[in-house]
Amino acid sequence: MIITGSIAKEKYSNYSNKDTKLSREVKGGNLFRIINGLYETDPNTPGYYLAGSIYGPSYISFEYALSFYGLIPERVSTITSATFNKKKKKQYNNSFGVFTYRDVPTLAYPEEILLKQENGYYYQLASPEKALCDKLYTLKPLNNYANLERMLFSDLRIDYDGFNKLNVEKIEKLSNLYRSTNIYLLARYMKRRNNEQHN
Repeated sequence: MIITGSIAKEKYSNYSNKDTKLSREVKGGNLFRIINGLYETDPNTPGYYLAGSIYGPSYISFEYALSFYGLIPERVSTITSATFNKKKKKQYNNSFGVFTYRDVPTLAYPEEILLKQENGYYYQLASPEKALCDKLYTLKPLNNYANLERMLFSDLRIDYDGFNKLNVEKIEKLSNLYRSTNIYLLARYMKRRNNEQHN
């Protein structure tokens, strides 16, 4: 369970120095620091449960979400999240993992975010389409379908079957919000593939 330092200190009302007691609880392995002022009671809590509490507003996306959905073969240990209007990347390290945060366009930010619940924890996760768009947004502009295919299937190693299950309409809608060459290209490419498969 995530608790704030002030909530923890309320439990120590019988102690004259609540800060010292809090420090002892952390050193004794009874509380686990997430960031300043925020603690977790269970050391085995998966890091992705905590990502939104560390820095936000944010949702899990990029490589971590692509791996989560099985769209890339690699197991991604760094928990990658999207933010907006923060202007610079952030990274936090703690006993639960490595957490990184980077901006996506403000217009695109609120779209295609799924609210998940597991074991009493809530976290926000990009849809598969959004995670792919977020990732492509961070890459250098591509200028043709051949380069896009190389990026998707050779560099990122996107799973073909998973890619074919992505929703073309969602990608098209998102492409108008990023103002990104790569995502416009992706939308056109997917529409063309979709038409070819149905003709």
